[in-house]
Amino acid sequence: MSDDTIFALSSGNVPSGVAIIRLSGPKVRFAFETMIGFLPPARKAVLAELKDGSDKILDQAIVLFFEGPRSFTGEDCGEFHVHGSRAVLNVVLSELSHFDGFRLAEAGEFSRRAFENGRLDLTEIEGLSDLILANTEQQRVLAQKQTSGKLRALYDDWRNRLINLRAHIEADLDFSEEEDIPDDVNRHLIDGVGGLITDITAHIDSFVKGEIIREGFKVSLVGAPNSGKSSLLNALAKRDVAIVSEYKGTTRDIISISLNLDGFEVVISDTAGIRDTDDVVERIGIDRAIDSGRDANLTLFLQSSDQEPWNQSDLEDMFGDNVEIIYSKADLLSNKNIGDNSIYVSSISQAGLKDLEQLISIRARNSIGNGNQLFLTRMRHKLLLEKSLFHLNSILNDNEMLIELISEELRLASDQLGRIIGKVDVEDLLDAVFSEFCVGK
Repeated sequence: MSDDTIFALSSGNVPSGVAIIRLSGPKVRFAFETMIGFLPPARKAVLAELKDGSDKILDQAIVLFFEGPRSFTGEDCGEFHVHGSRAVLNVVLSELSHFDGFRLAEAGEFSRRAFENGRLDLTEIEGLSDLILANTEQQRVLAQKQTSGKLRALYDDWRNRLINLRAHIEADLDFSEEEDIPDDVNRHLIDGVGGLITDITAHIDSFVKGEIIREGFKVSLVGAPNSGKSSLLNALAKRDVAIVSEYKGTTRDIISISLNLDGFEVVISDTAGIRDTDDVVERIGIDRAIDSGRDANLTLFLQSSDQEPWNQSDLEDMFGDNVEIIYSKADLLSNKNIGDNSIYVSSISQAGLKDLEQLISIRARNSIGNGNQLFLTRMRHKLLLEKSLFHLNSILNDNEMLIELISEELRLASDQLGRIIGKVDVEDLLDAVFSEFCVGK
């Protein structure tokens, strides 16, 4: 860990009402004593004048001092709450940069120091990153659970169960002259490993739900050319995102928008119109449209009143079970009683848009089920859990495995869990994890 004292703008972009400059490191006290003339009481906001080396006033600011290790990074930390103009920010940052041993922080460096000083584990760090980037209520709740340490507690529990299994086996073997595993140890091992396999498998299965919350519930708009897909996308976005034209084949690539519907991030994609064509480029777009519909959490097939109707079973053969027919251009319909459960929309009159948004919201909520559970959200965690599961399954799948190898498989399974929370061999992961953060966090 660097001995430098780091500093950076920790609040939003200027200009703003207030800009927060954060400091962390061994010379934070020096910065306070030099720029305001004293060290303020820990954790108490104080109004003070920030001055440069020639005693010239730079700004009047609220200052805060956090004594290590009871701080975010575990080091001495400080905050200068200055007026949020570019001129004030530049002059204060420039003054700090002239101090020996001070430098601007790199992206994620405050959080990295918190990890290295044992203030946060990797799952909490990743949860903090997700919390900063959260756009919806569901993303906030999910990130808050991870930041609070609940995910670390879950993985720590599994890791401790593995360590106890290994210790129990080795302790019993120390008092046994037989090379075979005693029956009671064997039963304890099978029950323990089997229970862990069940718990870890269920957690891995939650990855799809966690990904829906974190990355967004994916909705694909598909249909024949000129069925109103691009117009509907624009109507939902409340702005012109896609080109709308009377000519067929206008949309050739996928255009996506993100909406916040009932606390869920929903990613809606407009796709190329599906038809038979000899145009090579348009054919590529149609293939992508079909793939988009198959991969989506919900596929909305737009059926225009002036086009030949499609059969539901044919659509399910093409896209799967998550396909719904939505009747578009409803303002042109003479009979709007399409069906008891049908939704018809008009991008011109806005008819049916609320019903469509409600359908999407319900589907998004139903897709995650009980939102109170701890969902798996990151591919890094998933891959390490699968490796841990591999070692555990190896034990149950080989009835003749030597006890020494069983102990080693338990150790390897435990190490994979340790890598998730940052307790085992994670140096190669740190740069990737902290690169997601902005400067000042």
